[in-house]
Amino acid sequence: MENKNGIGRLGLTALIVSSCIGTGIFGITNTVAAAAAPGPALLSWVFVGIGFLLLVLSLNNLSEKRPDLEAGIFSYAGAGFGPLGEFISGWAYWLSAWLGNVAFATMLMSAIGTFIPTFKGGQNMPSIILAIIFCWALTLLVNRGVESASFVNTIGTFFKVIPLFLFIIITIIFFKGHMFTTDFWGNVANNFSKGTVTGSVFDQLKGTLSTLIWVFIGVEGASVMGHRAKTRSQAQQATIIGFIMLLAIYVMISIIPYGTLTRAQLASASQPALGNDLELIVGHWGAMIINVGLIISTVISWLSWTMLPAETTMLIAKDKVMPSLWGRLNEKNAPTASLYITAILQTIFLFSLLFTSEAYNFAYSLASAAILFSYLFVGLYQMKYSHKHQEWGQFTIGLLSALFMLACMFLSGWQQMLLVSISFIPGFIIYYQAVREDHRELGGQEKAVMGLILILSVVAIYLVANGTIVVA
Repeated sequence: MENKNGIGRLGLTALIVSSCIGTGIFGITNTVAAAAAPGPALLSWVFVGIGFLLLVLSLNNLSEKRPDLEAGIFSYAGAGFGPLGEFISGWAYWLSAWLGNVAFATMLMSAIGTFIPTFKGGQNMPSIILAIIFCWALTLLVNRGVESASFVNTIGTFFKVIPLFLFIIITIIFFKGHMFTTDFWGNVANNFSKGTVTGSVFDQLKGTLSTLIWVFIGVEGASVMGHRAKTRSQAQQATIIGFIMLLAIYVMISIIPYGTLTRAQLASASQPALGNDLELIVGHWGAMIINVGLIISTVISWLSWTMLPAETTMLIAKDKVMPSLWGRLNEKNAPTASLYITAILQTIFLFSLLFTSEAYNFAYSLASAAILFSYLFVGLYQMKYSHKHQEWGQFTIGLLSALFMLACMFLSGWQQMLLVSISFIPGFIIYYQAVREDHRELGGQEKAVMGLILILSVVAIYLVANGTIVVA
């Protein structure tokens, strides 16, 4: 069915690219080089690339087979595992989305600080006030209509990728083969690996996972916004096109610099790393261009991630797993209440930047951990649906996707997984309100799952209190 006023293939592709290309790509050379030499880094990209391709294929298959599930990624969890499954998936996705916006705010203010010293560092009071202004300006823009916001996003996406392509071209021009192959597997302790991780290939691969997952968050954007697409097929095509474009850009930006600068130089570069890399290669003008690109990139990505969390709560509220307040639309077909509640929470959380020195790293690692729960449900439902219809090729794709997500949960850090569980303390209160509003009772299985997650949240709070888990 065609939605004449919906978002087209170009707009959905731009949404995916813009959602993913935010702050992470501008710091990726630093974090990847610190954790891995070029060989293990390439293996990490193969691992993560295959894993996210499996996710994309699962999303496209389920979108085709179950077009009746309007909420996409969250409805799949509901269809496979009931209302609580849909709530857990949607809540984790929503949490990841607005925590990612806090990471955007930190990096944006830091980039602005390179031009206006008042905002230097990105974590002082002027920076927080400006970040809050950005937060509410974008919220009001989306509140005027999601399709109009998508148009702004499409235009902005073209401008934000220009500095990235410039970075790729410059690093290719200055690429040196012998520098790239020196200590290719990262097992030699020499000047090229000074200040970086040496050791087994597996340890180096594991060290890159959180960063690689972080930069891929948003690849499911066309699925979340699929009900606003002109056609379902365009949403599916946009997902594949966006994924291929992103993987190519990410691999080139994170791998080619190993042949232009030593690994120690890449790992020691301050953020935004791409700007500092170009400053070492071509001079100060390179850093200035990257910082301008970072500012544009962050603002446009922030726009995308103002749209997506509001869409999340609106869609699952329509399925009656959140109170109806979260799903109410204004005359522009925008979820006003959901937008405002999310903006208020972001505003409150932004003030925490005054009390932590690692706000960006904490926000993006927690966002990466939370999103894995939503992705896991996609693979699990793909398995369940394919098994029922005896589609064994699709079943295998779902199985491998689910195993990939579980592996990422284990390898990227159990601490972040426990911290995510704390968010379900208020979350389950909201879920219980939705249950009462729907005039039903909690089932025995729901109570058992909620009890287990709440026990994990108590454990997490205890570990934070005794210093085992450090959040600052």
